[in-house]
Amino acid sequence: MNKILVTTDFSDNSKSALLFAIQLATQNNCKLTILNVHHISTPTAWNAVRIEEYEREQTAITEDKLKVFVEKINAGSHIPAANIDSVVKISIFPNAVIRDYAIENKFDFICISTRGAGQLKRILGTHTENLINHSAIPVIAVPHDYETTAITSILYASDLENYKKEIIKVIAFAKPLNASIELLHLSTVLEKTTDLVNIEKAVAKIAAYHIDFNLTERNPNVSLITDMEIAIKKKKPSMMIMFTEQNRSWFEKIFLSSYSAEYSFNAKVPLLVFNKSQD
Repeated sequence: MNKILVTTDFSDNSKSALLFAIQLATQNNCKLTILNVHHISTPTAWNAVRIEEYEREQTAITEDKLKVFVEKINAGSHIPAANIDSVVKISIFPNAVIRDYAIENKFDFICISTRGAGQLKRILGTHTENLINHSAIPVIAVPHDYETTAITSILYASDLENYKKEIIKVIAFAKPLNASIELLHLSTVLEKTTDLVNIEKAVAKIAAYHIDFNLTERNPNVSLITDMEIAIKKKKPSMMIMFTEQNRSWFEKIFLSSYSAEYSFNAKVPLLVFNKSQD
């Protein structure tokens, strides 16, 4: 059984991650843990004992609030109550807490809601981008306006540099859902057609799971993200899968942001991101 960690701040925007996770759980018998991480301000005059007591009180209140929040969203689903847990953590560093909690408790995926961000937030980093760029656990970024629908098709965007390892992970995710897979490669004029044909044949031999191979020539007049969004609009997949490179310098992460993190800002469908550095 897959374990999914879903983050929430109780906002309407954060509901989409839980809705998607519930949909995934209904199709794949997943266990969900809903995590709220927040900071509690306390007067500087308070001693450590008073602060600790206050944090316990506020944690208990938030735990009750979280249970009600989850129950309302989960109403009508067929997920056993035993398969949904809720956890509250206090910290001024939510991303670090989310990553550490996911690793310590051996979660398979982290699910977080996302929405468009302005240029300043792109430079400083959003919660979603930070998780995608730093989490060792695969991250599912869900659009804030996501509407629940069955997961029946997956668009896997690949640069084909490490497709043999990547496709195994994609199939492992798609197979329990009985979802179709389409491998999308946006090619350039510099790539050899014979090489791409050979890769297509190699993909067909990796696993006994049908994969459609979509070679689309890049439009040099638009960004790669625009090309991907055009493909999504045309194919209308249930979700998208990408792999990102995390072991880059600080300069590269700010000014040459990964395609997967960049896409998550304006995601139209849920996006599952695996770390290329993880075998």
